[in-house]
Formats: sequence, structure tokens, C-alpha cells
Amino acid sequence: MYWQKINYYGFEKHRYDDCKKLIHDTNYTHLLIINSWLLLMTITFMILCLMNEFGVTRRNFNMYYSFMILSLIFEVIIIAFKKFCIRFATFFVHASSIILIVFGIFSSVAQPYLAATMYLVMVVLLSVTYIDTMIRFTVLLIFYCSVFLYTSFKFKPHSLAELDMYNIIVFLALSLILHYFFQHNKMTQFYTLQKNIQIQRDLEIRSSFDTLTDLLNRARFFAIADQIIKDPIRRDEFLAVCLLDLDKFKEINDKLGHQMGDKAIQTTSHIIVEALNIDMFEKWSFTERAVRDKFSIAGRLGGDEYIMLIRGQKNMDDVKAILDSILTNLNSVQIGELSGISASLGVTAVTDDDKDMDLIYKRADEALYQSKDRGRNRITIN
Repeated sequence: MYWQKINYYGFEKHRYDDCKKLIHDTNYTHLLIINSWLLLMTITFMILCLMNEFGVTRRNFNMYYSFMILSLIFEVIIIAFKKFCIRFATFFVHASSIILIVFGIFSSVAQPYLAATMYLVMVVLLSVTYIDTMIRFTVLLIFYCSVFLYTSFKFKPHSLAELDMYNIIVFLALSLILHYFFQHNKMTQFYTLQKNIQIQRDLEIRSSFDTLTDLLNRARFFAIADQIIKDPIRRDEFLAVCLLDLDKFKEINDKLGHQMGDKAIQTTSHIIVEALNIDMFEKWSFTERAVRDKFSIAGRLGGDEYIMLIRGQKNMDDVKAILDSILTNLNSVQIGELSGISASLGVTAVTDDDKDMDLIYKRADEALYQSKDRGRNRITIN
């Protein structure tokens, strides 16, 4: 357990997993920045090669040119396939790390009579930039440093190779310490942000949904419906608003008890959700998805009264077919002593001239009362 916490920068694995989206998004941003920096640096080194300045000779031009092309291709991939790169951020992070490390090694070999500086910069840069896991990062960094030392002892004078070895041991230790504490701070920020997002989502759910039925409450339903109705791009979309009221609901409470009354209310809401195919997944984003994805919505006005905004149908005949199925399913309910639920419905079409949800509601309410007056358990269209 102790080593697991170290591996995830002082956090439990499930906390780390909760922050993975933020980790991948951050790694992608850093991926873009670091690769752009490498691209600019290789171009700079190419210019220095042509000028024979700062000990960078023309014979190294092809090497820097190759890395420039490689980083340019990588840059295009990162930008063009952003979603794919974010999804597989860990793979691209390691690909970027390999490019940086290899560039540092080649830069060191290209100047065999100078102590390596570019590689040391790359090691520190990687340690403070990318978030991975502590154990994997440590193993890979030790491996990269071993490869670097091998090339140093092979291509450099022994005295310089020993200096590189001393430097790399110091910088490796420093990089691992920096990596842990930098990423621990990032994870702390991510975890705090994640908690704040969850709090906001919980508040959004509590302020939007009825606790008994999980349907929208009155205020949120009218807010979403008003937004949909006033949307200028809803032209040619058929909309209908329906009110549903359970018949003689007081008798259910009086004869069978309030617990059965609550069960009847919940059962009705489930039947409505299934009939309208309402996506109740991720309630915190329900408002945004309802407007964007154009699916029907339903709410509980209070007591035993419900309201629906029906979308995705061609005409009122299609709407009525859905409402008929709701009424049929209600009448077929069998819960203990409760045999069938009777309901009255009133429905009205939303015209292009309708801009006021209150007026539409009034028409549907008039249709509902006509259903009541005509004997209940029926649908009336106004």
C-alpha cells in the first residue's frame, strides 16, 4: 500500500484514476508545448550549423535537420489528431520522451569533446513536465541514462565520460525528486478541482431534479423548455407539450397508504421516461444535452402532476401514439393492491409563433381539464 501511494504521487490508485482525464489533458498541453520547443530549438541549431557558431559545425546539420523533420511530423500528428492523442496520452508522452532523450544523446555525441549539457536539460525537463507513474518514470529514466552513459563512454574521451557519469548521477537524483514533488502538487490540484467539480455537479442535480421521481423539477423544466422553444434553429421541428395528472390519486393515498401513493408516482415517472426514451445518464449535464441532442424532457410539477416536452416526432399523431402507450402501461400496472393507474392527459402542439412557455402550458392545462370533464383516463388534444 505504501509503495502504491508513492507510485501515484502520494495518492491512492482510485484517486489517481479519478483524475485521469485531467492528467491526459495536461499531458497533451505539455506535449504540444515541449514538441514546439524542440522544433524551434532544432531550427535554431540548424541556423547555428550554417553559421558555424558556438561550436556547432556544419557536419551536424543533417542530424538537426532530421530531428526537425521528426518533431514537425510529431507536431502535425498532435494537432491533427487531438482527441486521439488525448485518449492515448500516455503513449504519446513516452514517444515524446524518447525523441527528447535521443536528441539529447545525439547532441552529446555530436560534441564529443564537451561535457553533455543538452541531455541534462532534457532529463530535468521531462521530470517536471509529464505525469505518468513514479515507478515507471524511474525505471525508464534509469534506462535512458544508462543508454546515455554507454554512448558517452563509447564516443567520448574517458575523462569527459566520467564527468558525464558524475553529472548524470546528480541530475538523475535531482530529477526523480523534482518529478515526485512537482507531480504530487499537480495531483493535489487535480484532486481539489475534481472535488469542486463533483460538488458543483451534485448541486446541479439537487437543484434540477425531483428527489422522489428523478424527473426535472418545475423550475428547471420550464427553464429548459423555454430555451428550446425560443431557439431560432428549431424551425421545422415538431414540438408538443403534454400535462399528465393521475386520476383520484387521493383515493390511492387514503385506501392504500401514502407509501403506495409514492410508489404510484415513481412508477408513473418510470413509464414516462421509458416511453419518451429520455437519457437520464449524467444528470449534471442533462440541461446541455437536452438542448444539444434534441431529446424529449419530462418534469414533475408537484403532487401527482407531470409535464412533458415531446420532441423527435413528425406530427401530433405520432405524439398521441406515444401518449397512448403511456396510458396503456399505466392502466396495466399491478403493484400489490394497486391494480392499474388511471390518468388524464392534455396535449398541445407548439407553433412557430409560440415564444411564451406559460401560454403553451395554459393550452395544455385546458386540454387536461377537458379530459377530466369527459370522464378521466383519456387524452385530449388542444
